[in-house]
Amino acid sequence: MVASKCAFHVAAVVGVTGQAEASAISRVFLSSLKLAPVQTAALDPSAYCETPVYNPDLCPNMIAAQAKLVYHLNKYYNEKCQSRKAAISKTIREVCKVVSDVLKEVEVQEPRFISSLSEMDNRFEGLEVISPTEFEVVLYLNQMGVFNFVDDGSLPGCAVLKLSDGRKRSMSLWVEFITASGYLSARKIRSRFQTLVAQAVDKCSYRDVVKMVADTSEVKLRIRDRYVVQITPAFKCTGIWPRSAAHWPLPHIPWPGPNRVAEVKAEGFNLLSKECYSLNGKQSSAESDAWVLQFAEAENRLLLGGCRKKCLSVLKALRDRHLELPGQPLNNYHMKTLVSYECEKHPRESDWDENCLGDRLNGILLQLISCLQCRRCPHYFLPNLDLFQGKPHSALENAAKQTWRLAREILTNPKSLEKL
Repeated sequence: MVASKCAFHVAAVVGVTGQAEASAISRVFLSSLKLAPVQTAALDPSAYCETPVYNPDLCPNMIAAQAKLVYHLNKYYNEKCQSRKAAISKTIREVCKVVSDVLKEVEVQEPRFISSLSEMDNRFEGLEVISPTEFEVVLYLNQMGVFNFVDDGSLPGCAVLKLSDGRKRSMSLWVEFITASGYLSARKIRSRFQTLVAQAVDKCSYRDVVKMVADTSEVKLRIRDRYVVQITPAFKCTGIWPRSAAHWPLPHIPWPGPNRVAEVKAEGFNLLSKECYSLNGKQSSAESDAWVLQFAEAENRLLLGGCRKKCLSVLKALRDRHLELPGQPLNNYHMKTLVSYECEKHPRESDWDENCLGDRLNGILLQLISCLQCRRCPHYFLPNLDLFQGKPHSALENAAKQTWRLAREILTNPKSLEKL
């Protein structure tokens, strides 16, 4: 019943494309429902190629359509995505000059906050691109050793740091930020850091072009009235893996393989001092002092190989151009998360060959629509954490409609990518 309803929905949206094409699209949609699985009958081999072999006698219409889509996607990547990357790279250099200067002034005032913003292999460690005009810089702190990492799942997406022994309080570099209960307070550290940054902005050499963003507990800078940079104190955690992510990797899924799993877990995770949207409205001391779990480097390592990063670049460009909507329902992290889920659904490396780019993009867009309609997008490593939490329902519905239009346009007329 669910399957037929979904197929009807897709066919109705596609409309004029014809029964055969709507059927093909509905098959892609059904296979994309990883987060709400449905049982489907075996696919007709005459309409689907298990491996994309360019044989004119084997489903020639689908092969021709696939090749056409891949051609236009590669053109889109070379023209739109590469120019987007170049523009963002230029912006990052401009932004990092200002941030580095501010952090130097912070370090003069308070040597415990040492800038960790450094360039390696043409990228800045700890810098995340939220959008072409919004960035986050993670400032790695020293000495977490006297604290235990407590991750019992009671705080979705978060953990606390508790003194391993009350007698070690005086041994901590952050002694004045430890609560009476023995927790290292993320909120207190962030508050102190915010004060230091505000003072540094007034003293730095870029004070004419940078100012603090008011009315937030986060540490945010507005640069040249064009860019916003959040600076987040954090601890890097290596050699341990959170209990709330212990289910990963799923035992019945062959991706990413034992060697890559070992690399990802060795990469570890970060604990960020920032507001956690899953804790909004909660008041207990442990929750207000909690640290947010982040897996940026682990996620980046998972997307190595094949056309995974190219697929993500295309999705980011499409989001920036067409899915920057009121209420901010979608960001690039949602796209990154869904690429990881697509890797699980298509675990073979051959599934990520360049000539499969169109299939993977279609699958992710249709999965995104499913998530928007269900109003739930689970975090890849922490599935109890919903990345849509707090988003207005009307904004999610609008995003679903816009994504439908975008997916339909790409599916039925790949040449439209020249104008998208």
